[in-house]
Amino acid sequence: MRTHPDFLRRGVATALLEHVIDQASQRGLTGLSLETGSGPAFDPALSLYRKRGFQNGGAFADYQQSDFNQFLHLRL
Repeated sequence: MRTHPDFLRRGVATALLEHVIDQASQRGLTGLSLETGSGPAFDPALSLYRKRGFQNGGAFADYQQSDFNQFLHLRL
């Protein structure tokens, strides 16, 4: 998830993430998983995801584990 620089630190990413989580819950999903990268450019997103309860875990779907990517999961 990336926010346009003109809208950083205004809660846009948090609002989008909360909307996705709310929709998933309303539709009866029991969990969400996401794949993201590593390094300083990804730190703000990782902080947001972890603050909301996502935890590191294994690869899912067709993703392959690498030194760059990481996988986070949230139980609903």
